[in-house]
Amino acid sequence: METHHVRVHRSDEGLAKEDQLAWKVAALAAEKAPVDDDVAEMVVNRVIDNAAVAAASLVRPAPAAARAQALAHPVSIGGAGATVFGAARRASVEWAAWANGVAVRELDFHDTFLAAEYSHPGDNIPPIVAVAQHAAARGLNGGDVIRAVATGYEVQIDLARAISLHKHKIDHVAHLGPSAAAGIGALLGLPSDTIYQAIGQALHTTTATRQSRKGEISTWKAYAPALAGKVAVESIDRAMRGQTSPTPIWEGEDGVIAWLLDGPDAAYDVALPGRGEPRRAILDSFTKEHSAEYQAQAWIDLARKLHTEYPLIFDDPSRIASIVLKTSHHTHFVIGSGANDPQKYSPDASRETLDHSIPYIFTVALQDGAWDHAASYSSERAHRPDTVELWQKVTTVEDAEWTRRYHSLDPAEQAFGGAIEVTFTDGSVITDEIAVADAHPQGARPFARADYVAKFRELAAPAVEAAEIERFLDVAQRLPELSGDELGELNFVAKYGWLAQTATPDGLF
Repeated sequence: METHHVRVHRSDEGLAKEDQLAWKVAALAAEKAPVDDDVAEMVVNRVIDNAAVAAASLVRPAPAAARAQALAHPVSIGGAGATVFGAARRASVEWAAWANGVAVRELDFHDTFLAAEYSHPGDNIPPIVAVAQHAAARGLNGGDVIRAVATGYEVQIDLARAISLHKHKIDHVAHLGPSAAAGIGALLGLPSDTIYQAIGQALHTTTATRQSRKGEISTWKAYAPALAGKVAVESIDRAMRGQTSPTPIWEGEDGVIAWLLDGPDAAYDVALPGRGEPRRAILDSFTKEHSAEYQAQAWIDLARKLHTEYPLIFDDPSRIASIVLKTSHHTHFVIGSGANDPQKYSPDASRETLDHSIPYIFTVALQDGAWDHAASYSSERAHRPDTVELWQKVTTVEDAEWTRRYHSLDPAEQAFGGAIEVTFTDGSVITDEIAVADAHPQGARPFARADYVAKFRELAAPAVEAAEIERFLDVAQRLPELSGDELGELNFVAKYGWLAQTATPDGLF
């Protein structure tokens, strides 16, 4: 890895294009570096994972609305268009990326990377695959998709390691716009200068506040990364037509760092792969066994363990005085009681809010000994009186050691869980702890190909015919060898009548 020192420059300093972070990222994307076999295997895993969670979300309101918007935009004259999850016909490439991005993000059930910033790097896949399908006639194949996805993951993860956005209440998709643009540029084999212009445009237009993840969380949570992917597609199109971007986008005196992040005196050290160095960052990201924010994964597993070890003790909430989860800064302040969001304790809260409420998630998993992407969030489940009573007794506190481990770069000690202390009304106490989720590479049952395949089969089963499930799995697992003509098969069609069960109100299109 090569470390690039990034700081704010006055306009009269004349920072050369080749010394800007956007150029460094573009040069990385333009280089056809080798893809290691384990990286290619993980790309396939994440393509399957994305499709699994998209299949489970098809008839929810946000994906249904996004799909309707996409299908209202016919294929453009510049290519073959792209497939839309669940649908039998193609749409315009940028709108297909939009619809698929919403479907993938809706359930908060795909992969994650956590460092100075947090991210869902699987959000790079919908726009990259959409462009690959649309532009397949340009000589693209599955190997190009593999390299492009590895590039998108690399850029987003490397930015997330170095530059915190949430510290300044900027949404994490500000790293996704540039990474998706870089991935699409790599896919198409574009020159550095074209990718550079697209990265600048994508970053400039995808900086937004984190209010989308605060308080009563709305359906927009799923749309935010989809917008970044759509913008990345459009930015590539404009850059290919010779259109330029604000520059220097990160380092300018009126740029992102100076006014949205740490200010005019700020500096960051961003490490990127050197020339000829493989893009391996995807292997540092984690998938999810449970449909919830990533910091909740380990807590769900601990709750299941406690439910099994103490099968009767949590049946009566009146016996419990308090449950305290000692955890990292991020878990406490984003999905815990430190957020000071009363909605996180409300049975009337939206699903989007509940999947960012560790007090709710832990309570339900503790009582049920299980977690389901639909049933665990149902209104009936959230309103159960004994759940509401126990839920109000669950709080989080930041623990300095768990915060340190959260930020550790050593995989052996990096942790996203914490320690629990259950105090009963009779004064007795139960304590336990968990460092990482069971599905984590360092966990009790690390996810492997068979787990991704099983996840797709399980989540797609209600919505997709069995033969279509197996057809998709065969195509996805052959991704490295797919021809351009086969790229359009990286989609699944829903059962007859399945999509009709969700009515979508008419909009403008």
